Amino acid sequence: MESLSVDDRDRELEEKNADNYDDLIVSIEASAGKFHLLIGVCDYEENREELIRRYEEELAPDFASYRVTLARGEPSLRAAIAELREKETVLQQSTKAVVTVTGTEQLYFLRFEEERSEQEKFFGYLQWTREALREFKFTIILWITHQMERNISKRSPDFWSWNKGIFRFQFHKKKAVAAREILPIREMFGDRWIDGEIDEDDPYFLPIDDLQALICSIEEKGGDDASLAIFYTQLGKIYKRRIEKAECGDYQEEQDLAIEYFEKAIGFQKKLGLELDLADNLNYLALLYESQGKYEAAEPLFLQSLDLRKKLLGEDHPSVAISLNNLAGLYKSQGKYEAAEPLFLQSLDLWKKLLGEDHPSVATSLNNLALLYKSQGKYEAAEPLFLQSLDL
Repeated sequence: MESLSVDDRDRELEEKNADNYDDLIVSIEASAGKFHLLIGVCDYEENREELIRRYEEELAPDFASYRVTLARGEPSLRAAIAELREKETVLQQSTKAVVTVTGTEQLYFLRFEEERSEQEKFFGYLQWTREALREFKFTIILWITHQMERNISKRSPDFWSWNKGIFRFQFHKKKAVAAREILPIREMFGDRWIDGEIDEDDPYFLPIDDLQALICSIEEKGGDDASLAIFYTQLGKIYKRRIEKAECGDYQEEQDLAIEYFEKAIGFQKKLGLELDLADNLNYLALLYESQGKYEAAEPLFLQSLDLRKKLLGEDHPSVAISLNNLAGLYKSQGKYEAAEPLFLQSLDLWKKLLGEDHPSVATSLNNLALLYKSQGKYEAAEPLFLQSLDL
């Protein structure tokens, strides 16, 4: 099956979001004068604010609109709405009104050495105050993140059973980290900062803001150099992958973070003599510099990585083939075609030797070499390579 392009996926998400928005409006309009709990799911503040602004404008003047933000220390939904109702006489009557609740996106999932996390406190309030919500004779729209949605039904099942509709708004970017991505970090520091079972397939396991807070917490307390080297390496990989998958909210910020963490890991690995790990991180860092067009910074890193891999793994190893290909790609980006060609050829020969003529890596290598010839205008040399790659 042909995979969707990023543009196709974005259009598909836009259509789903538009349908969900229409359903949200219909549900609000059908709830006038009675308690009605709706759940909005959206990770990013700018998108969430735009959705809220739209339905507030669309519902006016028939519906009065109000907003309330949960307190982080005591994140009680009932208390926040009750306080708002005391101030607004319209909410004290059975009338057409909508109260939008935000602030849940700021609640930490991790405990950070506390007895309970902010999210655990929030779920507790929800579970034990459900009946008290009956006193509110208007629509409540509670906005949460995708990560929180995956936990709230387990932690506050009674409250969750009351919702009259869940409206999910998704975008190509993602403000959470999959559970499997932080496995090395969990192995180092244990699960004392996480409550409950962990689903390895959960793509929205850890909010990215929680990950940043965890970094600060661990750095403040210090740790052994070897553990920190692993920690920073994994963080660099997480941010690098988010950039490549277009999941990051702020491209430049997360690119800078990826570089920062790889540089920190490299510092520890040099100090500890962890040469194989060092070779990998030099390669990752070089790829990031290349993506920024910082070719002069990338080249020595690619060369160091290649030399280390040859020394530690031997001349005939897949990691060496990868390094040769990456260095060749850098030279191609700079227009140094004569320097790139022999490296692409070495990489291709090595893949054939290690994996056989019929392997995806061979197809990729043939394609890369063909692209080099195409860039040089050597179309007769490029065509058979493209055909071979296509056949494979």
